[in-house]
Amino acid sequence: MFVGEVAALTGVTVRTLHHYERISLLVPSGRTSAGYRQYSAADLDRLHQVLLYRELGFSLEEVATLLDDPSADTAEHLRRQHRLLRERLERTTAMVAAVEKEMEARSMGIALTPEEKFELFGEHYSEDYEREAEERWGDTEAWAQSQRRTAAYTTEDWAGIQQEADGIHGRLAEALRAGVPADSEQAMDLAEEHRQHIVRWFYGCSPEMHAGLGRMYVEDERFTATYERIAPGLAQYVSTAVQANAARRT
Repeated sequence: MFVGEVAALTGVTVRTLHHYERISLLVPSGRTSAGYRQYSAADLDRLHQVLLYRELGFSLEEVATLLDDPSADTAEHLRRQHRLLRERLERTTAMVAAVEKEMEARSMGIALTPEEKFELFGEHYSEDYEREAEERWGDTEAWAQSQRRTAAYTTEDWAGIQQEADGIHGRLAEALRAGVPADSEQAMDLAEEHRQHIVRWFYGCSPEMHAGLGRMYVEDERFTATYERIAPGLAQYVSTAVQANAARRT
């Protein structure tokens, strides 16, 4: 399989695959007579392991150490990944349930106390999340606009917003599974739907701002987890599509 085919299959950019080769994390097993890279089934298996560990928050150096450990076999890697994914899933599930409850409370005009938030979020809740968001964007017009608009939403509004978002995410996941390249016209059109969803319901999101969000989807594990629950590899796929769409529109 050639590098472009691997990129289309996995949602990993060609540039990233070349970087993995430069640092000896994933070196293609063969070359054609013309010098084109060829990836074997074993190479794809290793790439799958790389992506799993990356989504679990491991650095490239840590991933290389784990995969090159002669005492570790595939079964051991799978057991470790399964355990870590289960732990993340439990944390994420608790956080999603808590956020949904707070959204419903806010839509009914109920302001939760810090004590109630801790009760809802359990051990995984931290007011640092809210403070972090306000510190990063609190002085922006986008933040103010989002606060004004969402304050007026009803439970029915939030249900419609979620249904619309689920539809967009579902179509992106279908494109990923179908092997549609993340920087193709189809994927970029879906990314534009994603941007327009934000514009319609939250704030004016320019292509440049959307590109920044796309980078955050893979740089912040909390955002990454949201997409990985939908389909493995979707965080990177959406990130690439969003940034490609922004470049197309800039």
